Amino acid sequence: MSDAPRADVAPAAAPAAEAPGPRVSVVVATNRGGPYLAEAIASVHAQTSPAAELVVVDDGSPDPDALRRLVDGVPAPAGAPRPRVVRRAPSGVSAARNAGARETTGDLLAFLDDDDRWHPDRLRRHVEAMAAQPDAVVSYCRMRTIDADGAELVAADQRPAPDRRAVIRGPGVMLPNLVIRRATFDAVEGFDPAYRQGEDLDLVLAAAAHGPFAFVEDVLVDYRYHPSNTTRSHRELATSIRTILRRHRAAALAAGRRDLAEAYDERLRANDRFAWWSAGRAARAAWAERRASSALGDAVWAVRFSPTAPVRVAAGRLRGARSR
Repeated sequence: MSDAPRADVAPAAAPAAEAPGPRVSVVVATNRGGPYLAEAIASVHAQTSPAAELVVVDDGSPDPDALRRLVDGVPAPAGAPRPRVVRRAPSGVSAARNAGARETTGDLLAFLDDDDRWHPDRLRRHVEAMAAQPDAVVSYCRMRTIDADGAELVAADQRPAPDRRAVIRGPGVMLPNLVIRRATFDAVEGFDPAYRQGEDLDLVLAAAAHGPFAFVEDVLVDYRYHPSNTTRSHRELATSIRTILRRHRAAALAAGRRDLAEAYDERLRANDRFAWWSAGRAARAAWAERRASSALGDAVWAVRFSPTAPVRVAAGRLRGARSR
C-alpha cells in the first residue's frame, strides 16, 4: 500500500487563506452525478491550499436539480470556493471541460473526474512545483488506482519526463494527475471534441510542444476503477490512442523531427501491447462467464488490431534472455 495520505480522512483543520502565487481553477465535468461525485468535490474542499474556484459542468444529466442539490450539499470549510454549476446540453466530456475552463479565471487549470479524488496537498504541491519552474507548462504527480470502495488496486508508477521525447514515450501523465497553465491550454485550444477516448493524451502531446513538464513525486490522486469507467471500452480506447499518436507522429515528421517520430513509434508499439493485454483480460473474463462468442471476438479483434505484437514481445524477451 502507498504511504500517501488518505483522501477519505478529513483534515484536522480548515484550509488556510489562499496563498500568493498562481491561482488554480478546478473543473469537474459530469453527465450523471453518480455515487462518487460528492467524495470528489469533498476532496477539492479539503485542499490545504484552496482552489480559486470550482466549476461543475452538468453535461446534460437526466436530473439537473438532483445534481445541483448533491453539489451544494457537500460541506465546505471556510476558505473553500463555493461550487458553481453550469448546465449545458449534452456534448461530450471534452466539450464540457472546455466550456468549464471558459467559465474560470485561474492561472492554472486542474480537471477532476466525477469518480476520482484528490489528496489534501494536491493543489499546494502543484502550485509549488510550477512556481519553482516558471517555464513548465504542465505539472503532474504520482497517481494510484483504487477500486469502488477506495482500496488500492495498483500502486503509483509515474516517473519524471526530462524532455519532450520522454513525454511522448509515456511517463504516466493523464488528465486526473495533471495541472496545466491556462496560457498553454488556450494555445492548444483545449480538448479536441473529436475524441471520445484518449482526449487527455492528445492534450498532453500538444502541450509538450510548448515547454517542459514538472514532476511532483508525491502520490496525490486516486484514480477509481469501477464497472462504469469509460476506459473499460478497451477497443475504442486503443483505436483512439493509435489515431492520436499517428496524427502527432505525422506532424513531427512534417517538422523534420525524426527523433520525435521514433518516440511515437515506441508509444505505438506500447499501445499494441496494451491492446493485446486488455483484449486478453476481457476474453478471459468472458470465457469464465461462459460467453464464448465474446471471448472469441476479443481474440479476433486483437489479432486484427496488431497481428505482429506477440511476435515483437517474444523477440524482445529472447533478446533480453540472451543478453543476461
